[in-house]
Amino acid sequence: MLLKAAINGGRTTDEFPGVPLTATEIARDAAAALAAGATVVHAHARTADGGQTIDPEHIGDMVRAFRAAVPDGEIGTTTGLWTCSGHAERMRLVAAWPADALPDFASVAFSEEGAAEAAELVLGRGMVLESAVWSMADVPALLASPTLHRNVRILIEPEVESPEEAVAVCREVAAALRAAGVTAPLLYHGYDATVWPVVRAAIEDGCETRIGLEDGLTREDGSLASGNAELVRAVLALEAVPAA
Repeated sequence: MLLKAAINGGRTTDEFPGVPLTATEIARDAAAALAAGATVVHAHARTADGGQTIDPEHIGDMVRAFRAAVPDGEIGTTTGLWTCSGHAERMRLVAAWPADALPDFASVAFSEEGAAEAAELVLGRGMVLESAVWSMADVPALLASPTLHRNVRILIEPEVESPEEAVAVCREVAAALRAAGVTAPLLYHGYDATVWPVVRAAIEDGCETRIGLEDGLTREDGSLASGNAELVRAVLALEAVPAA
C-alpha cells in the first residue's frame, strides 16, 4: 500500500529546527524518507525567507535537486492557493513550471476556487493528478469535475481538530465517493492531533497513508520525532501489525 512522505509543508524552523526548506535540504530529506520505506514524496518549495511557493524557479530547483539525489524517485507538490495571490496567478505559475523539471504529480484541493481548471492544467502539463477534499462540502465539486476519473488517488484531508471527528469525516467522504462510482485509491491524512488516529483508520480501511513533518511532528506517543524518516518507519511498523 502506498505511503506518502509529506516532508515539510508550511512548517517553520521554530516548530521543528530540522524541517527541510532549501532545495538541497528537501532532496536530502526526501531521499532519507524514501530509503526508510516511503513510496513517494510530497514537498512544498520554499522561498529564501521560508514561505511556501509555486514559483517556477523554485519548483524547478526543488525537482532538479530531488532528481539528482534520487533519480528513480517520485516527487509531487501542491497547487494550493495559499502559495500565491489567487487562482489566476496559480494558473500562470503552474503553466510556467519548467518542462525539464516538472514534479511527477501535483495535488489540487477541491475546496478552492478554480480547482477543476487547475486539475485540467496539471494533466495538460503531463503530470499525474491527485485531487483533495477537506469535507463533504467539497465532494460535489470533485464529482462534477471532468478530471474525476483521471486521478491517481483522491486525498481526504479532514480540517477538524477532533481525532474522532477527523476519522468520521474520512469515512463519510470515502463512502460517498465509492457510492458515486469513484474507483481511484483513497488516501487519508490528518494534521497534528488527528495524524495518528487518521493513519490508523486508513490502515484499517485499506486506504493509502501519508506521514511527515507537514502533517505532524510527533510519534504516536506524543514525543517529538527525530524527523521524516522516523515517522515513515513508524507508519510501516503499524502496517506490519496483523489486524486483531
